Amino acid sequence: QVQLVESGGGLVQAGGSLRLSCTAPRIRFNFNDMGWYRQGPGKQRELVASITVGETTIYEDSVKGRFTISKDSAKNTMYLQMNGLRPEDTAVYYCNTVPSDSRSWGQGTQVTVSS
Repeated sequence: QVQLVESGGGLVQAGGSLRLSCTAPRIRFNFNDMGWYRQGPGKQRELVASITVGETTIYEDSVKGRFTISKDSAKNTMYLQMNGLRPEDTAVYYCNTVPSDSRSWGQGTQVTVSS
C-alpha cells in the first residue's frame, strides 16, 4: 500500500489563500500524472487540478484562475496554491495519481472557508 501525505489545510476567511503540499515516499512525481482531488460535505470526491509528467496542467472549471498546481520533482513534492477561496471550496483535499490509485489515498487535509 502506497500512501500519499497531504498537508497545509486550515481555516481561512473567504478571499484568503492556502498552499497545500503532497509528498509520497514511493511514487515518483516525474513518472506519473498527478492530481488534487477534494470531497466536500455530502459530495463525491472530484478531481480539481492535475499535472502531467510533461507539466501540462488542467483545472476543473470552478477553480480556474484561482488554483495553481505545481510540482518540484527534485523534492518529489506537489503543491496546490489556492487563492480567492470561497465557502464552496470547503472540503477535504487529497492528492493521488491520475487516474487515481485506490491503494494510495492518504488522510487528506481539511480546508474550511468561512464566509
